[in-house]
Amino acid sequence: MPEKLIIIGSGPAGWTAAIYAARASLEPLLFEGAVTEENRLAGTLPLGQLALSTEVENYPGFPAGNLEGYLDDAIDKQKRAYMAPHLKEGVSGPELMELMRQQAINFGARVITDDIVEVDFDNRPFKLTASDGTAHQAPAVIVATGARANYLGLPSEEKYKNRGVSACAVCDGALPRFRNRPLVVVGGGDAAVEETEYLSKFAGTVYMVHRRDQLRASKIMARRAMDNPKIQIQWNRTLAEVLGNDTDGVTGVRLSSTIGQGDLELEASGVFLSIGHTPNTRFLEGKLELSEKKYVKWTTPGRTYTSVEGVFAAGDVADDYYRQAVTAAGTGCMAALDAERWLAVKGLQIEN
Repeated sequence: MPEKLIIIGSGPAGWTAAIYAARASLEPLLFEGAVTEENRLAGTLPLGQLALSTEVENYPGFPAGNLEGYLDDAIDKQKRAYMAPHLKEGVSGPELMELMRQQAINFGARVITDDIVEVDFDNRPFKLTASDGTAHQAPAVIVATGARANYLGLPSEEKYKNRGVSACAVCDGALPRFRNRPLVVVGGGDAAVEETEYLSKFAGTVYMVHRRDQLRASKIMARRAMDNPKIQIQWNRTLAEVLGNDTDGVTGVRLSSTIGQGDLELEASGVFLSIGHTPNTRFLEGKLELSEKKYVKWTTPGRTYTSVEGVFAAGDVADDYYRQAVTAAGTGCMAALDAERWLAVKGLQIEN
């Protein structure tokens, strides 16, 4: 018997879609991803990118405060036993994601901890195949597989992730550890300039590290960076090593030269990578219309429709601009409502 709705992905978009779909009696089946070494290395484990973050200060409804009692009461006891202790301030990324997951389950969403590796959108109901070989069918699908930040792959970068190394200035830049401290941004495009400008509001000095002698950013954006007294551009440099220790996390960087000069060490309490994102859409190539950057294309303004009727997209898998937890959750809600209304119009709400 086909499902009513299948959701692929387990970040804020996926869980929000599951909450709304479950409340609409669509009994959604959500594939949260497999717990494998391959997914760990790729940054695609269940619960999405937010589960790789520590403090979350900008998600509405979670001001600083001790949530420990609520976490103990709200989350499944077995899962809670394996979670890191609450930090007593605000909410951490893993905590927020576990709360979203539990909320969806409370409303009746069902979860399979596996990857969808193949989809057939040519025939109806749609057929989705998991990595264990099992096939699942549904007349409607929400794709919420997200996008992963690009990193350089340095061992020191991996060592200090969430301890000063980040790929989201807007998410993390205002944290106390970065305020009035020197910071480093790696990148040279418009996004890198935007993140550098944002960080300059909080930091002491922001070093922008670029491998060439001119930025890839548009001329107006490049001029903003060069005119900002708190931004220092390190031309013809690449990040060779993140420096730090177990007590303080990141304490500095070692930069190598692309033109034969010696290495340069700079003091810094944070390193922000702004070298792009990769949407998790490989399994969708040739199945849905994708952008040049391989993001799923929304085909109707103000809707989460894709190029295939009955397939909807939510979150960072279709958003290469905002990339925030709250915007992902918003489009997750939209996708669930779009799916519910589309199923009703088509008369496809299957009775299980």
